[in-house]
Amino acid sequence: MNNFIVTGAAGFIGSELSKKLLEKGHRVVTIDNLSTGLKSNIPKGCKFIFGDCQNQKIYAKLPKLKYDAIFHIAGQSSAEVSFENPIYDLQTNTESTLRLLEFAKKNNCKRFIYASSVSVYGNVKKYMASEKSSTNPQSFYGIGKLASERYLKIYEKQGILSTSLRLFNVYGPGQNLNNMKQGMISIYLSQIMKKKSLVVKGKKTRFRDFIYIDDVIDIFIECLNNKNTINRIINVCNMKKISVELVIKLLFKLTKIKVPITYLSSTPGDIHGVVGENKLLKLIFKKKEFVSINEGLERMVNWAKKL
Repeated sequence: MNNFIVTGAAGFIGSELSKKLLEKGHRVVTIDNLSTGLKSNIPKGCKFIFGDCQNQKIYAKLPKLKYDAIFHIAGQSSAEVSFENPIYDLQTNTESTLRLLEFAKKNNCKRFIYASSVSVYGNVKKYMASEKSSTNPQSFYGIGKLASERYLKIYEKQGILSTSLRLFNVYGPGQNLNNMKQGMISIYLSQIMKKKSLVVKGKKTRFRDFIYIDDVIDIFIECLNNKNTINRIINVCNMKKISVELVIKLLFKLTKIKVPITYLSSTPGDIHGVVGENKLLKLIFKKKEFVSINEGLERMVNWAKKL
């Protein structure tokens, strides 16, 4: 049995990661402020500490264990919200990382796996982003994620073995269908099924690179025993260009519900589109295929219908 900290286990990715680690027989401790996550999402057996990762006092409440790794998933994850409250975004996405890194250093926890974001890239040439592409974030959220990556590089020199996983657009069962400011697919699906109408912020020609939740969780866990991930930044993406128009078309087909669409102007910091290059991901993890958008959406719609 290993001891892990997974921040944000009440949220979409954190809850799924915690569940999988517990299934493997490990001990999991989480810090979560329940700002967007639900307490009911925290898996049974996961030790829950209510509070903010950026709050220094919260660390005194953690069980006195020898931690084998920290998975930092928590943090507000909406570019739109980051414009509404940039200070809060800085606290949850950057100050939290520093607090956790200091805890790791003081408690001799060498392994730190960080959930970074495609948002660090901003607009890229020809819409294709590799780990070597220049970073030009267009939102406070993207800036905070990039800052955390840079802090990790400094702590690597102090003995922390880190991995920054640049998550592209993660989707799947378990995503919060009540949060209308985070998760393009969950926002659209929720509106189609609950409101019988669809409001789209931005043009239908915009596109994203979607990656299914199960693929993401597998990659997080594989980082623990894969030495090639140490002190690396890795894109976690499908390398598939999927337009907003196609997503809507597939959701109409799978839900068997077609609703009127209203197109509004884009949210602040929104980009037209970016696709991730995943050659490094496939090389390091020896992973050839990922869940397709058709299969992933079908699974998600079937899950949502049972709620």
